[in-house]
Amino acid sequence: MVKEVAAFSENVSDEKLETDIENYVNLTKELGATDVKKIRTDMIILDERVRARCYSPRCPYYGTNLNCPPHFDWDVEKSREIVSKYKYAVFIMLEVPPEEQTGKDYFSPKHKLPGALKMYEIVAKVQSAAFYDGYPLALGFAGGGSCKRVFCSAVDCKGIKGEGCRMALKSNPTMHGAGMDAYSMASEVGWKIYPLGKTTDPSQIPHGLELGLVLIH
Repeated sequence: MVKEVAAFSENVSDEKLETDIENYVNLTKELGATDVKKIRTDMIILDERVRARCYSPRCPYYGTNLNCPPHFDWDVEKSREIVSKYKYAVFIMLEVPPEEQTGKDYFSPKHKLPGALKMYEIVAKVQSAAFYDGYPLALGFAGGGSCKRVFCSAVDCKGIKGEGCRMALKSNPTMHGAGMDAYSMASEVGWKIYPLGKTTDPSQIPHGLELGLVLIH
């Protein structure tokens, strides 16, 4: 049976919204997410210090793509303004092997990030599902690695040249690029998150996390 496409409406009943968000929760699990939470947007933690981490120490992907600063030019106040327009969001978590997020070769194009790629795909599909359910302003944010790192590590970003993004329907800004403190948010909902860096011994860490968020309504 072909699913009926919902007409856009500013007035969405609480019952429809509840049902739709439950469907998105189930969709993320079908797509491979480890866990997912329906959250109120007042649970989204915004902090200027998160954006500061793009600059110090300077991220190697700074300035290389449309979804990282300075090309993604929302400051945290702009993020607060936008988030305040929404009431609910879907917060998504995927456990990944710690080896994916550590090691001296982490920034090499040869170091693959299948978990980050999967999170981008989950976020994009949930955002798309919400659009077709009648939520035209659903807005997605991926987790860790930038879109340049995940999709276009070996080529220049066409978007910043004004030629159009190669992955426009798959890539999104990251939570941290928008100033969202994803680590604290994960901890608040009961997910265990561990520090992972170049010198981390992955045998000492149970898992890494990829996190994503979709603002629904």
